[in-house]
Amino acid sequence: MLSVPTLWTVFVINFLALGLIWAYVMRCYPSFDAARFWTGSASVAAAGAGMATLRVEFPDSLLPLLSGGTALILAICLAAMGIRKFFGQPVSWRNTFLITALSAAGLCFFTFVHDSVPGRMTVFTAAQAMPMVLSLKLLLTSHEGRVNPGARLAGIVTILIMAIFLARWIGAVATMGDSFSYLQFSPTQSVVILVLVFLSMSLNFGFLLMAMDRLRNEVADLALLDDLTGVGNRRYLLQRLTEECARSERSGRPFALLVIDLDGFKGINDTYGHAAGDACLQHFTLMAQTRLRPGDMLARTGGDEFCIVLPSSMLREGAMIARRVLEVCRADAEQCAGNDIPIAASIGVAQWTAEIGLYPDRLIAAADHALYAAKKAGRNGFATHDPSSPPLAPEAASAEMPDAAVRKLA
Repeated sequence: MLSVPTLWTVFVINFLALGLIWAYVMRCYPSFDAARFWTGSASVAAAGAGMATLRVEFPDSLLPLLSGGTALILAICLAAMGIRKFFGQPVSWRNTFLITALSAAGLCFFTFVHDSVPGRMTVFTAAQAMPMVLSLKLLLTSHEGRVNPGARLAGIVTILIMAIFLARWIGAVATMGDSFSYLQFSPTQSVVILVLVFLSMSLNFGFLLMAMDRLRNEVADLALLDDLTGVGNRRYLLQRLTEECARSERSGRPFALLVIDLDGFKGINDTYGHAAGDACLQHFTLMAQTRLRPGDMLARTGGDEFCIVLPSSMLREGAMIARRVLEVCRADAEQCAGNDIPIAASIGVAQWTAEIGLYPDRLIAAADHALYAAKKAGRNGFATHDPSSPPLAPEAASAEMPDAAVRKLA
């Protein structure tokens, strides 16, 4: 059986390595706040294990064990704070310091005032288990419809660690204090420490999987966003339309799509430069978003073209949103002065129908058809596509368009 001092040394090295890994993650991804707490947790745990190891050098002093135990309690609190930060929950330094301070006071009481191994183990176990129990629900609960695989692993490991804490506490209060007390090294301690070393590595591996899953999702989200305006790009639009078509196919409830084209945008680029054109695109994005409802989605599909997806909406709601967008553009244009560039837009509105089914390109073609009708009628106007008419291909929209009702703002 390995000696307890050797295992404590392994414990220190293990947490130092984990601390370096989390420090590297924290440096590479400064916005990943949870990494800061997990770096602190691993570092404090290494320091606590190092203090406990000093028991070998100072066998007559209990301060190494008390300070090491307090540090390990603080380390678990910091790990729990990292979990809360990862899931967007508020963290409380006050509670962390309160748990740590009360635990230190309890350990000192059952050491210097009333020497009791069961008392020390009760304080130590309760202080370590409390933050872990509070974090367990976050780890095992689904978020946004799914459970993070790393969080599930961390939750299972947390349950195992708490089971060991409970067994150790039962052993301490069942007159087996000498086997579980750090005052006398024993084979029982060796087994407990060895298992805790393995579980601590597994717990941090779960945290790493959580971080990898989060970073992977962020990269995936970036691939679906337009760099200039920050709204969805064409890929995201097609993904969203596919989902909405499938949902409408199942439920029979329609949704609406707006296709928007900024009028005279090429002239803006030619006259004022591309930087001014980019500023106009960003300004239009902000204006349009102020007129959308919760759940509506704005996307830039390329150049000066935008689309708005309106879930659970009919043609009349689409016309209402189109009117709102045009009104805000008109009001903004009336306030332009000096070098300000007025923005005008044409909008085509279409509604999902059973004939469109699972094919979002048909809905886009219908909205494009209406857009060309609005373009033909003039600036600052919108047109709606008649759902009873079959959607035409965009290239055919330059012909006669009897099924597009045109509205124009004065």
